[in-house]
Amino acid sequence: MFPLSVRDRFRSDRGNASVEFALVAPLLMLVALAVLQLMLAVHVRTVVTSAAIEGARIAALVGGDVNRAESRTRSILESNIAGTAVQSISASLVTTGENEMFAVVVETELPLIGFYGPTSMKITGHALVE
Repeated sequence: MFPLSVRDRFRSDRGNASVEFALVAPLLMLVALAVLQLMLAVHVRTVVTSAAIEGARIAALVGGDVNRAESRTRSILESNIAGTAVQSISASLVTTGENEMFAVVVETELPLIGFYGPTSMKITGHALVE
């Protein structure tokens, strides 16, 4: 085999894979991290919504009160990673027309960069009193 001349080396495809990988890998990592961040934001929103609804449902049971609603919501959120973004939890008895229902309001931050985010989110869960 003869040594390659300079002109042949420039026309050769040898070594292109490593250069292409070096150019494409950062873009792929950026897309992967964006997908993971979106998954984290959706997870936090879903868990906080479920906890607010569950707290309102517990309070709406016979003999329930707002303290049970707040404590149940807090216990669900403390056992989950979404609980780190919660700012406040409040429960109240709401009357609309002839219906009485418990409302649990959870204020949290929607994580946009890691667990930090400038976007505040207020989620309310309702349940009719039995």
